Amino acid sequence: MRKSKLSWYKQNRLIELFVAGSTARTAASLVGVNKTTATASYYFHRLRMLIYENSQEPGLFEGEIEVDESYFGGTRKGKRGRGAGSKVPVFGLLKRNGKVYACIIPNAKADTLIPIIREKVKPDSIVYTDSFKSYNALDVSEFTHYRINHSKTFVSDKNHINGIENFWNQAKRHLRKFNGVPKEHFHLYLKECEWRFNHSDSKSQLLQLKQWVRKGLN
Repeated sequence: MRKSKLSWYKQNRLIELFVAGSTARTAASLVGVNKTTATASYYFHRLRMLIYENSQEPGLFEGEIEVDESYFGGTRKGKRGRGAGSKVPVFGLLKRNGKVYACIIPNAKADTLIPIIREKVKPDSIVYTDSFKSYNALDVSEFTHYRINHSKTFVSDKNHINGIENFWNQAKRHLRKFNGVPKEHFHLYLKECEWRFNHSDSKSQLLQLKQWVRKGLN
């Protein structure tokens, strides 16, 4: 990436504000880099690029795994959830008490979801889903499959997908503050949310970002 013209002090402050979850507008005001926020917006975009390029995938999941799909963006009116018109479909896997993996998908059909599960989850693992029909193929597979029927209950002993749903809630809460994310950059924001979840300690986030910036932007 091209070297930044900002002083290291200003870059340092922008990185701290990025980790804190500030918007580019707020960061620009606090650091005093640009009245139109263009400088802060571009710098934040470059930070997301660094996260996308440097974040390592969690690897093969094993043990107890929760999987689910969700939908981001789009208009507030009309359909919500599965089949939502202009929303971006996203698929996620979460190892209980571990890391999450999320990716953009073209649709939520079984032909799309099952291959991702087989690629990312070790055979003989326990896979928890809701009752969506695309997961029916897991009933006869190399996994032990439990499904929770949300029309009846959300938790039945260890049978739930609360962990991955917690990730969706965190991601949407973080993205909501931006008042819309360009579709062409959504993959960067999604990877940022995944990175924040997998490295939940703000000090480690700060250290990691500064290392990447020194290597990539200076």
